Amino acid sequence: MSKPITVAGDGAVRVPPPVISVSPVVLSAPGRGEELHVRVSAPATGSQLPIIIFAHGFGSSLDGYAPLANYWAAHGFVVIQPTFLDSRTLGLRPDDPRTPLIWKFRVEDMKRVLDQLDLIEGSVPGLAGRIDRSRIAAAGHSFGAQTTGMLLGARIIGPDGSVGEDLSDPRISVGVLLAAAGRGGEDLSPFAARHFPYMNPSFAEMAAPALVVAGDKDDSPLSVRGPDWLTDAYTLSPGPKWLVMLFGAEHMLGGISGYLVTETTDENPERVAAVQRLTWAYLRSALYPGDPAWPAACTELMEGPHPLGRVEGK
Repeated sequence: MSKPITVAGDGAVRVPPPVISVSPVVLSAPGRGEELHVRVSAPATGSQLPIIIFAHGFGSSLDGYAPLANYWAAHGFVVIQPTFLDSRTLGLRPDDPRTPLIWKFRVEDMKRVLDQLDLIEGSVPGLAGRIDRSRIAAAGHSFGAQTTGMLLGARIIGPDGSVGEDLSDPRISVGVLLAAAGRGGEDLSPFAARHFPYMNPSFAEMAAPALVVAGDKDDSPLSVRGPDWLTDAYTLSPGPKWLVMLFGAEHMLGGISGYLVTETTDENPERVAAVQRLTWAYLRSALYPGDPAWPAACTELMEGPHPLGRVEGK
């Protein structure tokens, strides 16, 4: 893959620094039944680097989502990718006693990453002393978006209708939710209601700032509603929030889960590039108030003869 380039206001070409990626970094995880493996990617140069902890979709691993992880790291972030218990690489059986709580183990794994940042920092050559721990974001796709939402304050509604415990983490100040499942109950398909009872979020408590990205062709088999179901994390949560609706995008948003065509149903490199830039720009402006990256990216998305999507905020 060629290195991404940017052109500065003075016309000079800027090539981001090379990225160092180390995996697996092994973290202790008492009570989990498996050690927690993570991938860490960071630019080879720079200091005071902000952090993104990324939650993969169901079945993926620390090796997934390279188009996002590589871009974010090349543009100044330390990206940490855990492998969750639902990963195909671990082969957890459906009758494993951990399976019903797989959603909660995911949230706990994200917090374990934060708890062991010293070990993580020391495991990557040249990274020590270069991380800014005051600027931490969480991001996730699909099931990983639910994981991210819970770290921002979303809750799980129980079978009796009660709102579950608060699993948010104050160390995470902002989030990005990519193709996030919407509310449960009657909005779920019979298959989802039967197999994923934890897919019943309440977004009313998700008060932390977040960007929600959805595709207007993401007609999920998990819901009876259609693509607007994937916007619930925006419409049903309090501000400050932003929504990007990508035109023509299906669940993989053009191919964010990997570089291979077989990893997506709507291969579109231009769309992936838009997701890369929009997510990076949002986090830059959210973590560094006054940074103009986000408004510039929104303008770029919507202007021109063939806009790739629309943006709204509250």
